[in-house]
Amino acid sequence: MAALPVGGAGVSAMSRTAASHPLCSTDDISEQLEELQLTLGEGPCVDAFTHSSAVLTSDLRTGELQDRWPVFADAALEAGALAVFALPLQIGAISPGVLDLYSRVPVQLDAEELADALAFADIATLVLLDTQIDETGAPTGGMLLDGRFEDLGSYRAEIDQATGILTVQLGVGIDEAFVRLRAHAYAQGRRVADVAADVVARRLSFSPNTDPDQDNDDA
Repeated sequence: MAALPVGGAGVSAMSRTAASHPLCSTDDISEQLEELQLTLGEGPCVDAFTHSSAVLTSDLRTGELQDRWPVFADAALEAGALAVFALPLQIGAISPGVLDLYSRVPVQLDAEELADALAFADIATLVLLDTQIDETGAPTGGMLLDGRFEDLGSYRAEIDQATGILTVQLGVGIDEAFVRLRAHAYAQGRRVADVAADVVARRLSFSPNTDPDQDNDDA
């Protein structure tokens, strides 16, 4: 985050059908911001996830933002954050969470800085998708980057393609298809990207009437 005029960052896993959970933060302030927003149900993070678009707040002291988030704005200021930038983590129609950046001083992101922030959000999305989550919503294997950032585009496309294939195999919407993809990966102890590759290559097919650990390996 050294390239950005921010003091820290936090990531929360979010869902429209299950409880949301803070996953990681760089310092006490970012940790408080994640907890506050998910507890209060308001703030840039919540709006970014709800509307699937970035929410860039350069100064939480403005009257408009005080009216928009009457509880969060004051609590965030008390925690030490004056600016908060929330970026949805998204691959196609799939949105597993939000990346929050904060600053101790009022600040605006210029075009280059926003592009950098969105690139960080892309990386965070891929890390989150490949992090095993237990039943409490906590990461079990750690969020590790393997450094192969040049493959992000193909990685994203393959997960999108696999999810689309599953909508046909399972007769469900894209959100449910992605949940099934992740559930299979979790049940098998595998990376989402590897399961997606098997689906796209037709080495793995899913059935509407089986549990995630009973899907068919066609290899």
